[in-house]
Amino acid sequence: MPVPLLDLEAQYATIRAEIDAALASVVRTQRFILGPAVERFEAEVGEFIGVRHAIGCASGTDALLLSLKALDLEPGDEVVVPAFTFFATAGAVWNAGLRPVFADIDPQTFNLTAETVRAALTEKTRAIVVVHLFGQMADMAEILELAEERGLRVVEDAAQAIGARQRIGGEWRGAGTLGDAGAFSFFPSKNLGGFGDGGLITTNDDALAERIRKLRVHGGRQMYHHEMVGTNSRLDALQAAVLSAKLPHLPRWTNARRAHAAYYDGRLAALEGRVATPFSAPGREHVYNQYTIRAERRDELKRYLDAHGIGNNIYYPLPLHLQACFAGLGYRRGDLPASEAASLEVLSLPVYPELTEAQRDEVAGRIEEFYGTQ
Repeated sequence: MPVPLLDLEAQYATIRAEIDAALASVVRTQRFILGPAVERFEAEVGEFIGVRHAIGCASGTDALLLSLKALDLEPGDEVVVPAFTFFATAGAVWNAGLRPVFADIDPQTFNLTAETVRAALTEKTRAIVVVHLFGQMADMAEILELAEERGLRVVEDAAQAIGARQRIGGEWRGAGTLGDAGAFSFFPSKNLGGFGDGGLITTNDDALAERIRKLRVHGGRQMYHHEMVGTNSRLDALQAAVLSAKLPHLPRWTNARRAHAAYYDGRLAALEGRVATPFSAPGREHVYNQYTIRAERRDELKRYLDAHGIGNNIYYPLPLHLQACFAGLGYRRGDLPASEAASLEVLSLPVYPELTEAQRDEVAGRIEEFYGTQ
């Protein structure tokens, strides 16, 4: 039985009437650029995340770029980023006129730690972009303590982590609420996905929020008056309407992802030593944008699953410090061993909410079959 890595048609089928009504409401008003649909979604998602300001923009990549530009850093300032993440994290740093400095990851969570960040700091470091990879937050308490000690700004790349939380000082805090700014993506494959590109910036800093709102509309709040050089990066009203319709379902979808993850954890436990299931750190609530295993003979396993119609993907096959476009930064293979090892071992499996019991049994069964345990 084929099992796709993601099935957006299955999700749409469960909420078709709500989505269609939301889109029709925008079409009736003909208010496609910003306006009430965007304002409504910003208010709703800001309350859900638990942040004072939620500012829609055109993509998760733009959310990172505008956040960095709003911090008013100087050209050439260094920004520490993880080597093992999606390209946009480092690409946004570069396109903001800053210099990415790559740090290694914790091999269990795939995230930065205060220790790996500290190893990458120099006298030119001015900021850190902390990625909450695959849906689990990095250890923000220790990273924020280091940032305060060194006077560094912090941007949370929460593109894969909407709804993820961690306990800090006895209080649950959400992804995107702890740094100077948080960046979210609504790419269709995300836990809260739109019908195209879309992004969001969160902050509790009133002045920073004002700068970001200007930057997303060419640098000014009043038309044809520009206080800074911004760009056109607005969340489309049709996307906002879709996201507003989906947002109430997100807790239920997250619970379904966690249930699928728990099933895989139990089913694959017998493969310990050949398959490592995702590590969920104490005091953190994982939302499983991806269910990512570390697998012995990963490439062979991938080919086997492909041959049997089991959706899977490698996030990410080449760490950022070894990408050709960053060759001029001087990194070499062996510099960041945990990131390099992860790139050779990770494989993500279907975990979308609408996955059926039969489908997840098929996924686990094929993995067991590959390793000869059935």
